[in-house]
Amino acid sequence: MATQDDPPTKIAELLLAAFELPKWLVEPAVRSCRLFNTALDFIFYDVPTLRTALAAKDAPMQARGEKLPSRIIGFDALSDPEGSLLLIDATTAPYVHKYQSVEKFLESPYQETRDVDIATITGVGSSALGSAALAWDISVALEKPVLAIVPGYGVADVVLQGLGGWFAFGLHDFLSSKTLIQTGLATAAPETARIGRKLAASTPQEPTARGAPIFRYGSGSSDALHALLEHRVIPFRLLVGHSKGALQINNAIQSLPAERTRGLRVVTLGCPIGENVAGVDYHQYLGLFDALGQLNAWGHWPDHWPPTWHSTNPVLPPAMAAGKITSESARD
Repeated sequence: MATQDDPPTKIAELLLAAFELPKWLVEPAVRSCRLFNTALDFIFYDVPTLRTALAAKDAPMQARGEKLPSRIIGFDALSDPEGSLLLIDATTAPYVHKYQSVEKFLESPYQETRDVDIATITGVGSSALGSAALAWDISVALEKPVLAIVPGYGVADVVLQGLGGWFAFGLHDFLSSKTLIQTGLATAAPETARIGRKLAASTPQEPTARGAPIFRYGSGSSDALHALLEHRVIPFRLLVGHSKGALQINNAIQSLPAERTRGLRVVTLGCPIGENVAGVDYHQYLGLFDALGQLNAWGHWPDHWPPTWHSTNPVLPPAMAAGKITSESARD
């Protein structure tokens, strides 16, 4: 559960209430930005293969007139600002399980939640669709389940994108910009700050300001991953981060006990990170034609320079083959 802050005085509440914006006004704006990022997911992730594969696997059920499992391709899901955990298994029906709480995932009695030892995080503002597409690619390649951490999307993310978040996520990560913006929002406008933050709020011991979650490790995704790495009985063995997702992985593993990172393998795609956590085996890939990734590298050197750009969608060559790269790293 989140750790609650001290309640403000009544006078402070009255003064701060002036900064609060109505939810009916803010949420549609955040949803529209999330939907815009979903459209970008078609550029950076192999969404066509995901949709084709799920349609093919659902076809026998559809032919028998059975109810199809719910998917993450509807408008509401694509524009939903709230983050989630998607357990993707390309080999076992129903192929996609959705969890909206880190705490409930940790307490889940189902064996599949305990066995999964691979986790992925996608880039700036990615939706459930892009996160699922990357995880599906890796699940197919390794023939194992993958946990996709879907980043929540709130007003702090909108502000960062307005400040050039796509082209300066390395700088914003260094300055902890999202933490500062989220903390300011939580203090001045907690109702607004709660939008898109349910996943972060569900992590154990998540700190709050006026009831709204604030970040310990730079973002909601980093907080969620840190909690999973710290509290799961069976630790993760492989983490894959694309673009800003690599930075979020780096933030999440920094302050973990040594026994939780020993033997951990981290694969970064399109954004190399500092190799500064003991016991972690890093495999880093940065495309020769990836100007966005090179802009945000901040002097960190990759292990491999494939002749690719920032995308992992094979429809837009020369793209990174995320599944193949991860498989090769696992064999190494």
